[in-house]
Amino acid sequence: MKTLLLIGIGSALVNNVVLSQFLGLCPFLGVSKKVKTAAGMGTAVIFVITLASLVSALIYRFVLEKLGITYLKTIVFILVIAALVQFVEMVLKKNMVSLYESLGVYLPLITTNCAVLGVALTNVQKSYSILTSVVNGFATAVGFTIAIVILAGLREKMEYNDIPKPFQGMPIVLVTAGLMAIAFCGFSGLL
Repeated sequence: MKTLLLIGIGSALVNNVVLSQFLGLCPFLGVSKKVKTAAGMGTAVIFVITLASLVSALIYRFVLEKLGITYLKTIVFILVIAALVQFVEMVLKKNMVSLYESLGVYLPLITTNCAVLGVALTNVQKSYSILTSVVNGFATAVGFTIAIVILAGLREKMEYNDIPKPFQGMPIVLVTAGLMAIAFCGFSGLL
């Protein structure tokens, strides 16, 4: 239990997928304009990464390793992720139309979000068990959600500030994300 807790804290805060590994920057920067949209994207990412970690670990352990074709892991993981994203997209389109429309093009981009694939590959590289893979995937996705919601909150507050013209738009967002990355480095003392 202690190991799972350490992996969870490490994946969510210390080795934050966005702010220390710099994976998943496209949705992080693109969907972080409003907190509501960012939280919706975070929820979708939590669902996809957690399920992708579980399914990828199962397929790797019981299919790829048994058949001796572990070299196909990247292709198989991409197919698993694409199928899960399609499932999430169908559910959102049917049940949460406003969130589906606000996420726009960024929802299908979860398929190519390198954070999702990165977690699946990390689980294999570190030889995590199936349970540990799921915990790592869930914690990584929670870390992504924390980062995107914080950035969205800051961006909403920045709308009312007087920002110099050269820094308006994406430059101030990148500066803010850089400062967040520096702040998250403070969590490295936790483990």
